[in-house]
Amino acid sequence: MMRLPSLCWMTRICLALSLLCLASFFLSSSAQKPVSAALVIFSYLSFCLQTLSRHKAALASQHQGLSSDAALMDEQGILVAYASQTGFAEQIAIKTAHHLQDAGMNVAISSLAAIKQENLGKSKRILFVVSTTGEGDAPDNAAAFTRKLMSGNLDLSHLHFAVLALGDRHYQQFCAFAHRLDHWLRHQQAHSLFDMIEVDNGDEGALRHWQHYLGLLSGHTEMADWSKPGYQDWILTERELLNPGSLGGPAYRIACIPAHKPALNTDSSDHLWRAGDIAEIGPDYPPESNPAIHLVERPALPHREYSISSLPADGKLELLVRQMHRPDGSLGIGSGWLTAYVEIGQTIKLRIRENRNFHTPQQDCPLILIGNGTGLAGLRAHIKARAANGRLQNWLIFGERNAAHDFFHREEILRWQTDGVLSQLNLCFSRDQAERRYVQHALQEQGADIQAWVEQGATILICGSLQGMAEDVHQTLSKLLGLDKLESMAELGLYRRDVY
Repeated sequence: MMRLPSLCWMTRICLALSLLCLASFFLSSSAQKPVSAALVIFSYLSFCLQTLSRHKAALASQHQGLSSDAALMDEQGILVAYASQTGFAEQIAIKTAHHLQDAGMNVAISSLAAIKQENLGKSKRILFVVSTTGEGDAPDNAAAFTRKLMSGNLDLSHLHFAVLALGDRHYQQFCAFAHRLDHWLRHQQAHSLFDMIEVDNGDEGALRHWQHYLGLLSGHTEMADWSKPGYQDWILTERELLNPGSLGGPAYRIACIPAHKPALNTDSSDHLWRAGDIAEIGPDYPPESNPAIHLVERPALPHREYSISSLPADGKLELLVRQMHRPDGSLGIGSGWLTAYVEIGQTIKLRIRENRNFHTPQQDCPLILIGNGTGLAGLRAHIKARAANGRLQNWLIFGERNAAHDFFHREEILRWQTDGVLSQLNLCFSRDQAERRYVQHALQEQGADIQAWVEQGATILICGSLQGMAEDVHQTLSKLLGLDKLESMAELGLYRRDVY
């Protein structure tokens, strides 16, 4: 027997009446069928109205404690704006607002239907949580916003934004409204806090990625995951310090293998991950000197995300992890676990998350790879994939502090250059000269070659720090190529970023 624990008593009555009337319709005589049909329709409509009413009441209760007045926010406040057709985007927007509020931030939440030009003019930061309906259409409650605001031009150079796009890849126009919104905001000179995150049919991994950025945005990265990743057991096999003597934080090459089959370095393992994919790590608490502490149940720690820097053909999954510290001086949750606490040979929790928006291009085209710091991890996997496929028109532009200490994977990169895997290499070590030199400076100096490669159909991949590098590189490329060209490349999958 079907249980209906979540339905209110009126809804249950309406549903029961609908079922009785439907049975009556089939059992009644021909003369009685019109009456029975009318009862069925009435009962069904009552059921739908009761369900809708209950759904709205549930959403209203979730809004409690959240401000809807963007004018009350301070300079550091954030407006969460949503466009929802079925209510899912609204639910995620509410969770987003509560997450930021719990982190101590001043937050307001509003439907796009209530967003006016003056709200955009005064808000410093807005997070948009938007769905797409039909064949690429905006939800009904975004119609006025689309017609009145997105049809014109505004000066939004003061605004920093991010977009969470909810959609379904079964539809041809996947997340089309979110892409139109993102495109419009950029053309109004607004600045992205981080790249758009696409959520396919409620994908929990993508929503965790959104939550990961919320933690970075609020400075509170230790809040529990909205959904727990389905981890597998892996074994830590190697840990190598790559930058001894560096002025920056220690950076380690971490290697691990599955605790159970399938074995790596076989043809059957190729499906495990592709260049550009992400490893979600489930960290644990550091070992305690007092065994009694383990008797106290402690909450599960939130996952941490790292770019995978190897291919299955290498026989191991490798990461490049910078050791981070909390304000109190203790090691960070994820980096501390991987670089200090877990022992070689010990089992760790790991889940591979597909990152299709940062996969290696399928076509044989020139490839420009730009990154800094531990962002080399994601770029390294791409170069390996290109070398394996015999695609040798690759250009790496990489930046770090000092060549003597921070040239990660030096021998491998120089060998790629000697062997022709890298047809061009530019290195920018910022502290090796009096005037700071970063990857955007190399882009400016190589502007003519960048334009020539793009004219030949090049793809540009960027991996590394969101603050500083990613935005500076984006602005430099916008000036070199034009914003329209860069956005056109992004739409065609020729401009891809994995920044954090």
